[in-house]
Amino acid sequence: MTSTGHLDDEHYPAYTMGRAAEMIGATPAFLRTLDEARLITPQRSGGGHRRYSRHQLRLAARVRSLLDEGIALEAAGRIVTLEDELADARRIIAGYEGE
Repeated sequence: MTSTGHLDDEHYPAYTMGRAAEMIGATPAFLRTLDEARLITPQRSGGGHRRYSRHQLRLAARVRSLLDEGIALEAAGRIVTLEDELADARRIIAGYEGE
């Protein structure tokens, strides 16, 4: 893959914790909490620093939104997981329908 080949990969871990937190309007502590709760598991750089993908940031932003609505972390995590699985299933179905 070329150096620009990752630009379209939503799962490529391109963002540092600080940048990721800034992008979703959260704190690094919030992202650590999601990692500790095993809701979002970032990849680690060679030096052990967390790296987040755009996909993970969308999930984290959705969890944050649910928490802001008063939903507990565990419930928010389950909702986001189910929403993500449903979106995956819809993409698969759309692929079959397009064949």
